[in-house]
Amino acid sequence: MTTQNDWISVCSDDDLVLNSGVCALVNDKEVAIFKMKTGSEDKVFAVSNWDPFGKANVLYRGLVGSVDGAEVIIAPLYKQRYNLTTGQCLDDESVKLTVYPVRVEQDKVLLQSAG
Repeated sequence: MTTQNDWISVCSDDDLVLNSGVCALVNDKEVAIFKMKTGSEDKVFAVSNWDPFGKANVLYRGLVGSVDGAEVIIAPLYKQRYNLTTGQCLDDESVKLTVYPVRVEQDKVLLQSAG
């Protein structure tokens, strides 16, 4: 893991599997990273790996999909759906995941510091 300003290189783009998730430990926080095909492009999303309902770090194991045009992760334990862009739980509006800015540059997945 290397740091460039406040962006941290967490893995290679080749480490990501399309329509699946991986987990990275960034500044002692578990972050779930997902790569999805949206239209003609691949997009990468990063959210907290902590499942607030299941009380476990398991979100990277969830299923990805879309609901009303928004990319979502479906939690593996109790099946809550979360918008990957906003972190908002679609099944309980009082719950929201932490979302981390993420980008891919020169085959490296960069995450803005999870502080």
